[in-house]
Amino acid sequence: KCEWSIPEAPRFFEAMVVGRSWNELHHITSRICGICSIGHSLASLKATEAALGITISEQDLKLRKLALHAENLQSHILHLGFLVLPDLMGVGSVVPLASTNLQEVKIVLQLHRTANEMSNLICGRTTHPQRLIPGGFSKIPSIKELIALRKKLQDSIPNLQAVAELFKSLADRLPNFKRETEFIALTDPSEYALYDGKIASSDTGTAPVKEYLTFTNEYVIPQSTAKWAKHVRESYMVGALARLNINYKKLSPLAQKTAEKFNLLPMCYNPFMNNIAQLIEVVQSVEDSIRLINELEAAGL
Repeated sequence: KCEWSIPEAPRFFEAMVVGRSWNELHHITSRICGICSIGHSLASLKATEAALGITISEQDLKLRKLALHAENLQSHILHLGFLVLPDLMGVGSVVPLASTNLQEVKIVLQLHRTANEMSNLICGRTTHPQRLIPGGFSKIPSIKELIALRKKLQDSIPNLQAVAELFKSLADRLPNFKRETEFIALTDPSEYALYDGKIASSDTGTAPVKEYLTFTNEYVIPQSTAKWAKHVRESYMVGALARLNINYKKLSPLAQKTAEKFNLLPMCYNPFMNNIAQLIEVVQSVEDSIRLINELEAAGL
């Protein structure tokens, strides 16, 4: 028997926001995490806007999707480059890796820097965004700034391809392990869903987001302070591999080619392939960000 024990004390963010003003909530909830603060902010803002009947403009919708792509790039590149890559290459951290594979480490740092700069531009800072507010943004980037960002994203594609080749050369070091489970993610008929859509389960199909409590079903266990969740099985998987399994047909062209490079097709039940799914999502976020900036430019932001 194997038990996963989490000793970290719960922080009770639900209690922190009781009695607070509606326009403070997203700033408070963004502090749940220093890596995924944009996602927490956007989830909070969407809940506030749904409660107050606020609809944001098409322009702000595209900018919010860019903000979420910035976070996806920050988080995935951080995980892949600084945590996964040293493991696959048999070293303790990225520090000794820099002495043996300096060029690869430089590429990872450059990609992460671009993601940070993207977050700064859209959200006002690298973490815990300030420009995201109920109804839209307190300040938006200029089209000149977005065009400069697009150039950086376009220039990052060769580096992404180099990282993909590096991971391909190490792919046989990922454990060949299979665990069939339920996957849950957002899905949308028009795009690879990150910001909006319906809740999709690989077991039960789709449902409106307002029915999320029937999917989360949180409960507590004796040996851990973290809440657990289950749907129709004893557990389910979320994240990059779940999104890819459910939304594979909506991948952008280069992201699709990257998936094919690793023979990653739905349904993939190897949880270690979540690392490769994150790599594919990095490519997806870069390509989709370029598309969104093109559309904003065409609309005359």
